[in-house]
Amino acid sequence: MSTSNSMWGGRFAEGPSAVMREINASLPFDQRMWRQDVAGSRAHVAMLGKQGIVQPADAEAIAEGLTQVAAGYERDGVPDDLSLEDIHMLTEARLADAIGPVAGRLHTARSRNDQVATDFRLWVRDAIDQVLDALTAFQAALLVRAEEHAGAVMPGFTHLQSAQPVTLGHHLMAYHEMIARDVSRFTDARARMNLCPLGSAALAGTGFPIDRHATAEALGFDGPTRNSLDSVSDRDFALDYLAAAAQCSLHLSRLAEEFVLWASQPFGFVALSDQWSTGSSIMPQKRNPDAAELVRGHSGRITGCLVSLMMTMKGLPLAYSKDMQDDKPPVFEAHDLLGLSIAAMTGMVESATFRTDRMRALAESGYATATDLADWLVREAGVPFREAHHITGRAVARAEALGVTLDAVPLGDLQAMDARIDARVFDVLSVDASVASRTSFGGTAPANVRAAIAVARGEA
Repeated sequence: MSTSNSMWGGRFAEGPSAVMREINASLPFDQRMWRQDVAGSRAHVAMLGKQGIVQPADAEAIAEGLTQVAAGYERDGVPDDLSLEDIHMLTEARLADAIGPVAGRLHTARSRNDQVATDFRLWVRDAIDQVLDALTAFQAALLVRAEEHAGAVMPGFTHLQSAQPVTLGHHLMAYHEMIARDVSRFTDARARMNLCPLGSAALAGTGFPIDRHATAEALGFDGPTRNSLDSVSDRDFALDYLAAAAQCSLHLSRLAEEFVLWASQPFGFVALSDQWSTGSSIMPQKRNPDAAELVRGHSGRITGCLVSLMMTMKGLPLAYSKDMQDDKPPVFEAHDLLGLSIAAMTGMVESATFRTDRMRALAESGYATATDLADWLVREAGVPFREAHHITGRAVARAEALGVTLDAVPLGDLQAMDARIDARVFDVLSVDASVASRTSFGGTAPANVRAAIAVARGEA
């Protein structure tokens, strides 16, 4: 092998040192983009042939050679050859092995700068499609369980203190709403990134009579990017993906944390299946929610990937700098972690056993209908809310003293606090009456929950 690097040509007499070769190479991670690299090259050479920039016979030979290269990657994997730096140079070298010197015509009117920008956009676009499919499956699982438990009463919390009764279906639908926003963010990111950098060349465009609209259309883009400098140096699409992934991971982490709490003995709200639990090496009674804990942990790593790429991009002048080679590892890592997290949470939601009897018992024991008493005083007795709040506080104190739930406090005791209270108050003091009364739009009433599920399924 020659000591000079074949890509750099005659400019450098000596080859790179081993350290330089390793720090400079991106093949160990960008080999994941081989499908996108082949697809981009196919579109590019087809355009070159159509425009007469290369002879039709050469364009056809290159296209056939790319098919052979892709088949080899599919069959044998992508070989590690750090001397070829990246997937782009490896593919070109493999193409030359397959069809000879004519392979060199493929790189006409393009640079690795616009090539990698195009490949990376294609990869991120595919990644978004995968995430959207996974989130759709997760939403479907949430809808099934929410419908199953649309009327199951549980305590609703603020500050992790029992606040007001809600339904488990309503609680699960809250996560459906979060995921719907995640779907929106990924969808927006996909629409915003769907312009093709190919043909921007190194930074200034090219003097060849290329047709950028044709390559954009062939690759499924809405059109070409509009500024060659921005085209090769933009990584907003990767940051958009990471920002959406980070936000999504936070939502997954919140549900994971609730499963961790709910699976603990003090709560006892849920039993996770054997698929999503592990045991202890020395304590045979343990059933650890490790999958949920790992999803919770992954959110930190995914957010770190976002910060990593933001710091890489924050001070780069136009146009391309080698720092940008480090754009892919955080995106690849975040995508892998997010896919695992979504799959794990989907599995946990589908298979969890919700202990609704335990949920109801705790909802009934925490004076969670106190607000209903205050609201009744305002609505039925015309008491100003602040006064009603104080009366209700005394009623809760009385229930605590008697060791009973609020709806078990004798009417006489309630009337001793305020004569305007009558027997009708007991119509609102049970947890079932409380949740049934919350019929305002977005409220927890079982009828509302079922209506929200119908809307989410497109049935209403």
